[in-house]
Amino acid sequence: MGNYKRIFTIVIDSLGAGALPDAADYGDAGTDTLGHISQSMDTFTIPNLQKLGMANLHPLKQVAPAEKPLGYFSYLNEASTGKDTMTGHWEMMGLHITTPFQTFTETGFPKELLDELSRRTGRTIIGNKSASGTEILDELAEEEIATGHMIVYTSADSVLQICGNEETFGLDELYRCCEIAREITMKDEWKVGRVIARPYTGKKKGEFKRTSNRHDYALKPYGKTALNALQEAGLDVISVGKIYDIFDGEGLTESNKSKSSVHGMEQTIDIAKRDFKGLCYVNLVDFDALWGHRRNVLGYAKELEKFDEKLGELMGLLQDDDLLILTADHGNDPTHTGTDHTRERVPFIAWSPSMKGCGRLDDAQTFAVIGATIADNFGVSMPQGTIGSSILEKLG
Repeated sequence: MGNYKRIFTIVIDSLGAGALPDAADYGDAGTDTLGHISQSMDTFTIPNLQKLGMANLHPLKQVAPAEKPLGYFSYLNEASTGKDTMTGHWEMMGLHITTPFQTFTETGFPKELLDELSRRTGRTIIGNKSASGTEILDELAEEEIATGHMIVYTSADSVLQICGNEETFGLDELYRCCEIAREITMKDEWKVGRVIARPYTGKKKGEFKRTSNRHDYALKPYGKTALNALQEAGLDVISVGKIYDIFDGEGLTESNKSKSSVHGMEQTIDIAKRDFKGLCYVNLVDFDALWGHRRNVLGYAKELEKFDEKLGELMGLLQDDDLLILTADHGNDPTHTGTDHTRERVPFIAWSPSMKGCGRLDDAQTFAVIGATIADNFGVSMPQGTIGSSILEKLG
């Protein structure tokens, strides 16, 4: 078996660290989520990331490189095609995505898709744009209640979302329409990562509230991942945040939903106080959902500072046989045009209290070194058809 009993892999959702060589093909030349946040702020305080070596890896205006960083660090380049959450996470765990999931952020869904959805559900569609869930309800829910029309919208992720009032539309009908939408969006040109049922209550603007009866119709990974390999070997695979949705539950032994990124870190801290053997896999989505897509530099910077405080708490709990991995799944430069993700490399930081060495590692050409390294640590073979090679021996 390997060196570590527990591995905590934390994905700071969208914390890119510079444009990939093909970024211009995505309209993302010159992007740098972390660097541009630092450049835009008067103050930026991340002492625990600083100690681990973040500023040694990626120069930051306000943060000096650590004289003796605690961790090992490098950049990971994305081998897959795309720049969305599912592609990034699936690649981390060994899958190479060559057909990207579709996003419809800027254009809305094509007429052909909506015509088929309308015909098969028997409902007129309203909305068809990128919007936040609360905004779309304030704008269109009164019309939906009055007419029976169906609100369909998207976000900057690869999703198709349908709203339904629980009293007038009905949960069963909402789920039926979403199942039809999931079937329609299996076509390659329309393939979205998730169809989401968004039920709500209320009768007029200002009173609408989304309920806990949300249901996600996610794509399952097209093959087995490192998570499946760990689970099948009898190890614990504990998820925090969006991980369950991203993998549709595949390969997980326990799932914890988070209310926020701070809550996700609090859950991770609680898990660190428990005895388990295996992986705790965490996604912290607020960086992306609340700040990156909304192009809010200040909000993103403050969220990183809050994360850094919780990171310090977590580091204080880790034992010699624990390994911490920090990374991201794509970029979302809040200084860039538009509202979409950005095609960027991501940081990789690894640390354990028992490490004797530290410093810069060679950059990797795939995020999949993460899953391969985790599997190697536990003496588990990666599933057939996966990519990535372990760097465990370099983390001494």
